[in-house]
Amino acid sequence: MARRGIGAAVGATVLLAVTNRVLYKLALVPMKGYPFFLAQVTTFGYVAVYFSILFLRYRAGIVTKEMLLLPKVYFVVIGVLEALGVAAGMSAGAMLPGPAIPILSQSFLVWQIIFSMLFLKKSYSLNQLCGCFLVISGVTVAITSGSDEGRFLSNVEFIWPMLMVASSAFQAGASILKEFIFIDGERRLKGKRPDIFVVNSFGSAFQALFVFLLLPFLSNLRGIRFGDLPAYLNDGASCFLNTSDDQVACDGAPFLPLLFITANMIFNISMLNLVKMSSALVASLTSTLAVPISIYVLSLPLPHIPHGSRLSPSFVLGVSFCYSD
Repeated sequence: MARRGIGAAVGATVLLAVTNRVLYKLALVPMKGYPFFLAQVTTFGYVAVYFSILFLRYRAGIVTKEMLLLPKVYFVVIGVLEALGVAAGMSAGAMLPGPAIPILSQSFLVWQIIFSMLFLKKSYSLNQLCGCFLVISGVTVAITSGSDEGRFLSNVEFIWPMLMVASSAFQAGASILKEFIFIDGERRLKGKRPDIFVVNSFGSAFQALFVFLLLPFLSNLRGIRFGDLPAYLNDGASCFLNTSDDQVACDGAPFLPLLFITANMIFNISMLNLVKMSSALVASLTSTLAVPISIYVLSLPLPHIPHGSRLSPSFVLGVSFCYSD
């Protein structure tokens, strides 16, 4: 029965992961001039939504006082790691070609295995370690593959792909720490694992706090001077609500951005639920399964994106290595 429940959760998470990636691309059609605004709406908006749900679950007796009293230091570390992951990822993403970013991000799986072995004392079979090697091979093949302009990283300094890999390490550390919270919480709560909204709410709150502290740095990475940030956010809000003077450029808002935000929230809840039921590695592998499907879907003509894209054979080869484990 437990395996059947995990199988159903895996299937639902794959579907939600594909939907999330596709809707993110569609949301950026009206918000193409304001991706940083959309990122801040999701970061800070989720805190309010998650805590509202947490309050309702507490009132319903699903969340207990003991769950709310779990040590907050772990959530602080999660917030720091995820904020650093955002900062490192945005720094590297600004300097890397688009196709290389999702491939380099697959080092997330490798970091998860390393951290779970070090901190959760887990062991892995030879097949699983071979799968890890295939991910590394896929990353290498994909980023050195040819394209019309030459190799993906031919004109990129070595520090930027390494910084993207470091971003994956920060995020992988946060995911392993969330798994540890469930395991440690089960011990503290005498056999009952913490509610996922306890972990989601406090983790998101501290992430938002540290992202706020890094806001001058993050906005500068997006080419927005800190002094210009209020005007940028105001223009972003106008486009998001489709009250801008240039309504043609913001066509699709607010429906598409709100659809993405809703799907992304449900996907995050599904992912954390899978971590609670199984492990952080299972959850990330499940999300990884959705990437090649998403790449294929996004290469097709879609509403608001009528022109599909052609995938080069070398890029497909690298992707197939990355997701064959």
